Amino acid sequence: MTTKPKASIYNWHRKRRNAGTEEDRADAISRIRKATQPPAAANDSESNTEIDAIKREGLTGRQLRMARRLAQKNGLDATSDYDAVRLLRQKGIDPFHRANLLGMTDEPTQTEDQAKDKVTIHLPQTVSEGGRTLPGPEMTPAQRREFEIGEIQKDIARRRRRKLLALFARLAVFVFLPTFIVGFYFYRVATPMYASDSAFSILQADGGGAAFGGLLAGTQFATAQDSVATQEFLESKDALLRLERDMGYADIFKQDWIDPIQRLSPDATLEEAYKLFRRMITIGYDPSDGIIRMEVAAPDPEISVAISDRLLSYAEKKLNGLSELKREDQMRDALDGFEMAQKERRNAQEDLIELQIQGALLDPQNVIASLRGRIDALETQIQEKELQLAALLDNRRPNQAKVDGARADIARLEAVLEELSAEMLDVSAGENSLARLSLRIQMAQADLVARDMMLQTAMQQMETTRTEANRKVRYLTVSVRPVPSQEPTYPRKFENTILAFLLFAGIYLLISLTASVLREQVSS
Repeated sequence: MTTKPKASIYNWHRKRRNAGTEEDRADAISRIRKATQPPAAANDSESNTEIDAIKREGLTGRQLRMARRLAQKNGLDATSDYDAVRLLRQKGIDPFHRANLLGMTDEPTQTEDQAKDKVTIHLPQTVSEGGRTLPGPEMTPAQRREFEIGEIQKDIARRRRRKLLALFARLAVFVFLPTFIVGFYFYRVATPMYASDSAFSILQADGGGAAFGGLLAGTQFATAQDSVATQEFLESKDALLRLERDMGYADIFKQDWIDPIQRLSPDATLEEAYKLFRRMITIGYDPSDGIIRMEVAAPDPEISVAISDRLLSYAEKKLNGLSELKREDQMRDALDGFEMAQKERRNAQEDLIELQIQGALLDPQNVIASLRGRIDALETQIQEKELQLAALLDNRRPNQAKVDGARADIARLEAVLEELSAEMLDVSAGENSLARLSLRIQMAQADLVARDMMLQTAMQQMETTRTEANRKVRYLTVSVRPVPSQEPTYPRKFENTILAFLLFAGIYLLISLTASVLREQVSS
């Protein structure tokens, strides 16, 4: 069974259903106007951010409706309730203030004509052709989200490009431009310098010595102190003054064809010349092998070799002076001790000779021994005569002549014995006796023996000291002689340019990190 379709009869007198009020018509007109606007104006990222912030405030539906009505009252074209709140706040109107709400209730009797006057109907305008000005269809929330994400990505890309351009500009100003200037100087402006290399070492003289001193002999540690002293001398102002006196070192670098950075001014002081001298001369000492390496740079290769030869001669003279001072200091004490031992021995010999002359005898002990021998011999003879006399007297009628002769012999021998005894007493007694003189001579002889031993010790010590002093002699041996260079050694163009680039880049990086840290601290 089919039902026939029915249609209501049109009656223009009858009021249309859902015709709506003036507010509904104004809302519809505002939506049409919003739809006809470009998408970029409707989807501004900033307004979206503010609307999201308003949504997070937790406003009620009644508050949003009141804000929408207040925006319509003030002629604000809001796309939504939240947009109405945003537009009112931008205009300086608090949508939830009590005075504003009372102002809305005080005018309920507005006529429809007044409401119509507030609604501004825009007629179609002539616009330039372009895809962005054409009205588009209403976007879904997902499409709007994708559109906003795309706009954010484009803004991030624009900011990234601006930051990259700013970064390259800063690098060009603070890194690339200074590096270019430095490289231009090294490649085009800097005067080439010719370097001459030489190597020499300090050797110790061969010779015997103490056992401990022989442990380090022949090694690089035996001459380490002299090598360091020689290096310090070659880098000192003393060497510069000698070069200035002998060959006019400062005048070499005052010539007009030398670049301004390496050239000395005509009225340059000693300090300025010394700074240039330290830059042009490089000396290094290697303790492992004991070799001193020297490099001298000059505008001319022949001048460089001449300066190297001069410095080597100065070093040799200085080394000889140092070793000579050491030898003199060591030999001075040994010589003084030897001379004093000789003087004391000579005094002991003179004392002994004086004592021997004073006694007029070379050996008092022999004189005393001879006197004692003579006395003993006389006593023996007297005993024999007495025995002979006793044998003669034992006879009943002894021979008177023999008895008298024996007695006379005994008397003469006793007289001689008394004289010798008296002489012996004179020799052994008194201040000038032979016994006292003999003791003094013995003491003088002992003193002479001691002085002889001291003299021998002093002589041995002097010989040992002389040997040690000979071992202190240092010899400067040149293992590599300076040779004129055929190509310039300095400046090292590429290496110096790369070093300048790394230096400027490091300074820029350090300043950038410091600035970012300070900015972060201030912002926090």
